[in-house]
This record gives sequence, C-alpha cells and structure tokens, in this order.
Amino acid sequence: MTDQPDAPNGCPVAHGGADLTRLYGPEAAIDPYGIYARLRKEHGPVAPVLLEGDVPAWLVLGYRENRRVLDNPRQFTRDSRIWRDWTEGRVDNASPLMQMVGWRPDCVSQDGEPHRRLRGAVTDNLQAVTGRGIRRHVTHFANKQIDAFADAGSADLVADFAEYLPMLVLTRVFGLPQGEGRTLAESCAQVIKGGAEALVHNDRIVRILGELAERKRQEPGADFTTGLIEHHADLDEDEVLSHLRLVLIAAHTTTSNLLARVLQLVLTDTTRLAGLVSGQLNISSVVEEVMWNTPPLAVLPGRFATADLELGGHRVREGDLLVLGLNAGNVDPEIRPDVGVSVHGNQSHLAFSGGPHECPGQNIGQAIIETAVDVLLHRLPGLRLAVAPEELTSTASTWEARLDRLPVEFAV
Repeated sequence: MTDQPDAPNGCPVAHGGADLTRLYGPEAAIDPYGIYARLRKEHGPVAPVLLEGDVPAWLVLGYRENRRVLDNPRQFTRDSRIWRDWTEGRVDNASPLMQMVGWRPDCVSQDGEPHRRLRGAVTDNLQAVTGRGIRRHVTHFANKQIDAFADAGSADLVADFAEYLPMLVLTRVFGLPQGEGRTLAESCAQVIKGGAEALVHNDRIVRILGELAERKRQEPGADFTTGLIEHHADLDEDEVLSHLRLVLIAAHTTTSNLLARVLQLVLTDTTRLAGLVSGQLNISSVVEEVMWNTPPLAVLPGRFATADLELGGHRVREGDLLVLGLNAGNVDPEIRPDVGVSVHGNQSHLAFSGGPHECPGQNIGQAIIETAVDVLLHRLPGLRLAVAPEELTSTASTWEARLDRLPVEFAV
C-alpha cells in the first residue's frame, strides 16, 4: 500500500477542486477500472472524486473500508437529508444525481426502525414472489426471446436476450402488462446512466408504476404490487410507489448486466462452456466469479458521514457524500494479492452490498440467471462467440460498466 497523503481539512474539494478525477465523462466511460487503480495508487483506500455536475464525493476503494461503511449506519447513514452539498444549495433536486442518492420514502433512504419496517415489507413480498414459480416465468420469456432469433443462426446476446429478459420477468412479478417491459427497461437504463434524460425517464417509470398501483388497489392480484399494498406494515401511497420504483430499477439493471457478464465469461472460456453443457459445472460458480471480478454495480450510491471522522487515512466531514467502490473493493490487493487465484466457494464479495442494506433480492437474480443460461444452452446447439474475446467492449457510467454487445453463432 502506498503512503497515505496528508488529509485535508474539510470535504473532497479541498484536495484540489477541478483537478479531481471525474467518475463520469469520456475517460470514465472507457476505462473505469484503470481509474480505480490509479486512484488507489495516488490516495490509498479512499479517494476524492467528482460525480456528475462536478459534485465532490469520496470513493471508497478498500475492501475493509467498504465493509466499515456498509456495516456502520450510525456513522455512515443512507439518509441524504444531511448531505451538506444539498442542504447548502450546491446540488438541487433537478440534478441527475438525485435519482441515485436523493432521499425517498423507501427502505434504502432510511436506517433504524423506519428501515426495518419498510424493508420487511419488501423482503416478505420478494420471498412470496420467489415461491410462486419465478423460474417458470424466466423459462417462458427466455424461450420467447430465443424464438425471435433461433432460425437466424446468429444473435447479439446483449440486445436480443440479456438487455430485456429480466424486465419481462418483472412485468409478470409486478402484475404489469408485458408490453410495458421494453419501455421500462430503456428508462431504467437511462436513470442509471445519468444525464439530463435521467429525469425524464424517471418520471416515466413513476407514472407507469403509479397507474399500476392504482389499478391494483381496485383489482388485487397474486403479485408483488398487491403484496406491498396489503402488507401489515401499512405502507402509504408514496411508500408503495417508491418501493416499486426501487425494486424495478435495481432488480432489472443489475440482473441484466450480470446476465450479460456471465454469458461473456462462459463464451470466452470453452472449458466452462463445455462443463455447463455437460452438467459437470454449476452455473452458480460462474456467477460467483463474475460477482467478484465484474459486479453488476461497480460503484454503489451513497452514504453520508454523520460526524467528522477518519476513513482510510483521510478526514471526512459530517455531511460528506461517500460512494462505495464495490468493484475496486473486490480486487483490493490487501485481500486479493493475486486476482488469478480461484474464488470458488468464497461469497464474501461486495457485489450485493452488505450490512443492513444488503440486497434483499439476491435469490431472484440468481434464479433468473441460472434459468436463463440453462434455457439458452439447451436451445442453441453449438453456441459460440462470433468475434475474438478481445473485440468485446464495454461502456461505463459512474455506477456500472455494461457490455456493449455479445455476438454469437449457433447451429440451426
């Protein structure tokens, strides 16, 4: 580990203002992992950065430092109403960042008893959904997706499969019309990507889900939406809508990204592909490897320091924003000096976050990916990558890096 620099008094801006590294823009879109490595070398396990709009934040790069933040909500709250740049007017509610870090009446924006009450409603209903045959829904929609290109002998498994499949499953889970799936998938992607369009697409998501909630109050069903409305935690209208939005965006964007990365790993390694086809390799071990090396969220928003404190050799001020480098933490040389060593059986990665806010929908994402890969491999004999592995590219935003395309060929 490099020597820690002298920590400045105050917020990340004190490190040099406009000279700080941006986690958005052209360079970040092309080589985010290179940026994380450089920041670790220059600043250690915590680095000052700029988010969209040149908003200052701390990027947590170290595995242990990430764990400390995730496991200590009293020191690092999820409640953005103490965010100093927002309370002092330097960030307004129209900022695209607010779609990711702004306060809402949902479980990820709160801690303590309010968090437990709201999270209980979400987890109870996710468990109920999982027990209602989610793998059957995945099989149905995976086959429909494959039917559209099965006779062509070629496809792009990002655009033709991974990009929309999780949302199609979620339309069934939520009780939405299937026809809303593509629109909602595109809008979720734009919210995560950021930029001016994020606000427009967030409004579209909220409108569609608001109409859904109103319809389900009149016509209840065996779905996640009805379950939230009728849960004994007695969520009000805003709380129901906020949790529908939260689960829809988080579940779709992370699962579609993870599915694409799992397929990339399988298709760029013929040994893994042969093992899966023959049944000698379990897909869960491939998912585990992806979770360590290319987690679906590279950077997790956000936490806010509840007091002045020290983290990773830096003085963090009360009200500072911290964003969690899940990818960087997973490859921290302090815990993984050799990233080539197998992580099989080791589930201590950061991909699902951690602490009280650890992702409650892990089992659903796992079920979608395992079933989707199984259907794909059995439907498409002779499946192989149609380009050299090094030709595959990704495009990143602040929060994630998504595979651009995954061209394949197969026997007809």
